[in-house]
Parts: sequence; structure tokens; C-alpha cells
Amino acid sequence: MYLDSCIIVKLVSHEPDSAAYHDLVTEQSVVTSELAVAEVRSALLAKERAGRISRQARVTGWRLFQDKVRDQEFVLLPLNRHVIERAGAVIDQCHPHVPLRTLDAIHVATAELHGGEPMCSSDQRVCEAADVIGLSLVTLPQLK
Repeated sequence: MYLDSCIIVKLVSHEPDSAAYHDLVTEQSVVTSELAVAEVRSALLAKERAGRISRQARVTGWRLFQDKVRDQEFVLLPLNRHVIERAGAVIDQCHPHVPLRTLDAIHVATAELHGGEPMCSSDQRVCEAADVIGLSLVTLPQLK
């Protein structure tokens, strides 16, 4: 299963829907873009700045992410020129109906190019873009 960074953050820190996502990925092989290395770190720092997690929770979440990458529980897929070019094409393909951001397009393109596995995201724009390009998508819409 391909996870975008927002789902990974739910798996390494506590959010209201974290348990449901833990259940969803149990027994699954998980892949994501190398982009997640920067995005997860940034998201954890933002949560700390906003007072949603403590410094210790941020450090613990970051270490958990690094451990999962090291142990290949999260497999990082390469971010390269091919992915960047496909991301641009995905943005074009989604225009004007889905205002897809660049980093989200990189996740969608990486998932598409990896192929064979569903993508999981809780980001509405990512889900809409995945639908536009025909990616298999796993969501938990009942959770907010």
C-alpha cells in the first residue's frame, strides 16, 4: 500500500484517527516517496509549534519513522526526474477541477509509477487526483 505523508504522520504520532490507520496497514507492505522524509519531519515540527504535541512526542514520532524506514516497514521509493515529470503531467491532467499542489502531485505520481498497490490518503485533493488518473484508492471517509 502506498501511503502519503499525512497518513504516515498519523502512524507515528497520535491523531484521532491514528488507530484506524494502524489497523488498515497492519500486515500490509508500505511504500512511500523519499519526499516523506522531509514532509514527516516538517509535519511533526508543525504539530509541536501548534501545541498539538510535545517536544518529546515529536522526537519519538521522528525516531519511530526513522526506525520503520531502517527496518523497511516503510520502503522509500526514489524521487527522481521521471517522478517529477510525471507529477507535472498529473497536475495538468487534474487541471482545472483539482487544484493539486506540487508535493501532493509527487506522491500521486510516485504511487502511479510504482503501480500494483492502492494509495492511501486522507487529503481530499490527493484522493480526487488519484480518482482522475485512475489510481486504486483506500480511504477512511467516515473519519475526520
